[in-house]
Amino acid sequence: MSKLMAGARLLLLSCIAVAGLLSIVASGGGGDDSTANISIDTGTLSIELTDASTDEYKAVYVTIKEVQVHHADGEWETIGYPGDDEETGKTYNLLELVNGVAEQLVSEELEPGNFTQMRLILSDVSDGGTNILDNVHPYANYIIDSEDSEEELKVPSGFESGIKLVHPFTISNGGTTELVLDFDAQRSVHRAGNKYILKPTIKVIDTTVSSATVSGSVTSVSGDETVAMEGVTVSVQYYNEDDKLIIQSSTITDEEGNYRMILPEDIPYHIVAYTDGYAPSCIADVVLGAGDNLTDQDFILAAADTGTVSGTVYIDNGAEDDSAVLSFRQDCSGAVIEVKAVNVGYDAEAENGTFSGVILSVGTYAGIASSDIADPEEAERDDQEITVVDSADIVVTAGADTVLDDITFTD
Repeated sequence: MSKLMAGARLLLLSCIAVAGLLSIVASGGGGDDSTANISIDTGTLSIELTDASTDEYKAVYVTIKEVQVHHADGEWETIGYPGDDEETGKTYNLLELVNGVAEQLVSEELEPGNFTQMRLILSDVSDGGTNILDNVHPYANYIIDSEDSEEELKVPSGFESGIKLVHPFTISNGGTTELVLDFDAQRSVHRAGNKYILKPTIKVIDTTVSSATVSGSVTSVSGDETVAMEGVTVSVQYYNEDDKLIIQSSTITDEEGNYRMILPEDIPYHIVAYTDGYAPSCIADVVLGAGDNLTDQDFILAAADTGTVSGTVYIDNGAEDDSAVLSFRQDCSGAVIEVKAVNVGYDAEAENGTFSGVILSVGTYAGIASSDIADPEEAERDDQEITVVDSADIVVTAGADTVLDDITFTD
């Protein structure tokens, strides 16, 4: 046998011996092979926070201390503490989490099973960081208005019972469940007299089950040039099975005029773009399939004359935490969509809430008012028409202020 063949034979035998040894180690020494089928007994829950933005404030800060989930068998479980300190939590500027940007709240291993809801416990102490004005957070939960004033947000229940989000989900063996919490700052912050109240409006999107994204740009034409429009509100809306208009999500365009949103799929959405001084624009009946990334949903806005709307809201036996939402709507290819909404807080001392200087482009609008009554025992008062001199229509004319008749929510 040549030295070359002998060397090859020795190499082959060595490889066989090593393979056999590895096989023995992997099988636990050749005896009990129970470890070969190790069962995975946990799954991962990942929760992220994003925001349906507003142009009413420069910043909206909330401090989340604790995240809890509710097992189908009736038990609550704390699954995480955002931030570095369990006693304070982490302070988030919601207006930085727009256009598809999300920040992770928690990522935790859980036993497989079904869960019915979750809740966020807010803190009354900030994380000690600084805000967009380079000031140390003066409060745990607050807004910065257009005049750079820092105003504390009153939280009726978030410190004790927490913000409950009813959204069933499942944790499976070895799987990852991803939930995105879409915090609607526009509808969550209410002004009542000299106070600001946080009444969180949050939608839960389960991206594990299915989700899609929609994106595009907003521009205007100036002379022969196309100009990107920053700060335009873009909202995605649909009608549910009860024929109620739902604002699924909204955002504000960036400096390049672009926007992006994460959405549930298989819903016929209406996408609306609006900013003061321009006529609203709408793309109707956009349907997204699971995993779709629908781009080029673009708008070109035309400059328009504007007027204003003002009026008064009364709530019988109202409390200081009561408020109303006024929705101004127009037709969009046969569907009535929301162009703009404003929150009207209740001033307990004045026994009413007033709104004024609501800017709208010239045109005819349908006015819809809804009220979030503080007492849960009160009957719901949703989608009540505003009475405007024998008509539910609001006609906005250039340079004029349209005064609405008083809106009254009664017991």
